[in-house]
Amino acid sequence: MTAADATADVWLPVPADGIEGLPDPSAAGLAYRFWDGGPDLPADPARCAFYVVPYMKGTEVAVRPLAAMTSLRVVQTLTAGVDHVTPGLPDVPPGVVLCNARGVHEASTAELALALVLASLRGIPGFVRGQDREEWRDGFYPALADKSVLIVGYGAIGAAVEDRLAPFECARVARVARSARTTARGPVHALTDLRDLLPEADVVILSTPLTEETRGLADARFLSRMRDGALLVNVARGPVVDTGALLAEVEGGRLTAALDVTDPEPLPAGHPLWHAPGVLISPHVGGSTSAFTPRAKRLVADQLTRFAAGEPLCNVVLTTG
Repeated sequence: MTAADATADVWLPVPADGIEGLPDPSAAGLAYRFWDGGPDLPADPARCAFYVVPYMKGTEVAVRPLAAMTSLRVVQTLTAGVDHVTPGLPDVPPGVVLCNARGVHEASTAELALALVLASLRGIPGFVRGQDREEWRDGFYPALADKSVLIVGYGAIGAAVEDRLAPFECARVARVARSARTTARGPVHALTDLRDLLPEADVVILSTPLTEETRGLADARFLSRMRDGALLVNVARGPVVDTGALLAEVEGGRLTAALDVTDPEPLPAGHPLWHAPGVLISPHVGGSTSAFTPRAKRLVADQLTRFAAGEPLCNVVLTTG
């Protein structure tokens, strides 16, 4: 887009004056509109060319204006996953580019994945409960050292998880993605290899996007292949795990779990996962840290600079047909 083009709206979930490095609107032919998912839209959606989706507001909010965005050219999420946006894509014009937030969440999500692993293995939830009751809960607890770890979903987040596992002296780290490939750290196995890899892992970390292929991936058969006493960690999406199947395994004491995401989500009061033995739950905060805002703003500024200059965008997931 150039200044010679008609002015196009850009919808931002934070005010434009809070984002350094945005293109000058008058020179770029852009008008910045602030919309954080509230009931009132900021302007006529038909004028929106670049839509930055409000963060963590759910599918209903994310897709609400899409059908009316007849001039839309770019949808930019602030999440690594795009499953909250894809239901609305059939309503947008052809040629719309969907971009995700690769580079924004890897560090924070990998930090939490490691925190969940360590907290679960070392018994931190029990220590907190013991402190509340003034109980001294000594004893021997599992260590991450010498454990075999399987990362299911070896994209940017999965690789960041392995980066943080490196100092912990794991016996082995195995990697699984949609298709096999080779990396500097070693081979990445295909999803079809899970059957053979699951029984070898003490810790299984899920970091896959939610797709039709991964929905319900960790089902009863998957979980039954995990070795006795293994820990399942989910920092992907709740529906990647079959909740009923997981409950059967943890309530029987064969597996433990640490979940940043659940199905359903938010987890309602009274749900059996809340009090299932061996389950640690965090409220979908993998990416919601102090690192998020500055990285998200840098991404938005960079993408809009590219857009205004007519340059290719980063993090393209798909283009509508």
